[in-house]
Amino acid sequence: MSIDFFTALPAWVKVFLLSMTPFGELRASVPIGLVVYKMNPVSVFFVSVMGNITAVLLILIFLGFISSYLARKSYLFNRFFAWLFTKTRDKHYDIIERYGIYALAVFVAIPLPFTGGWTGALIAFVFGIPFWQAFLSISIGVLVAGLLVLFVVQAGVALSAYFGWQALIGVAIVFWVGTLIYKQISKSSKNHEFQE
Repeated sequence: MSIDFFTALPAWVKVFLLSMTPFGELRASVPIGLVVYKMNPVSVFFVSVMGNITAVLLILIFLGFISSYLARKSYLFNRFFAWLFTKTRDKHYDIIERYGIYALAVFVAIPLPFTGGWTGALIAFVFGIPFWQAFLSISIGVLVAGLLVLFVVQAGVALSAYFGWQALIGVAIVFWVGTLIYKQISKSSKNHEFQE
């Protein structure tokens, strides 16, 4: 598939495909659909959510088969999947055990790096959450994430239009610093609880 083929695709197909990617998901497809392709916000939301949910559905259906097959065929894949599944289980065990599928929906709904439908589907697979419970929970999370991203992008576009791109960068920096402070406080409280 050449780059020319991709550029010839309609904007909605590009947004759909972008929302299926593991690193972009709808956190990338919504801004690109709105800002680059100038699509209608409702269309961008619908296409991005459908693409993200399609990827989740495929992962939930095929991850077990593909990971088992590749692990049997290759030592490298076996090591990779063992590492990935162990890391996922260790990182999310407490929350999933305590809150179950509700935690999965909230986790997917938070539009930050390494959260989203792909990671939610991996967590559901690793913890053996039944297919329909996982699919429904992740789909709800994707819908909420789509609304949040749509709101933030629309607000950013409006802020940039009225106050200039400098204000947008200022807001992004304040948000980034706030996130770092929150993570540090959260990490400190976990360490404090662990020591007690």
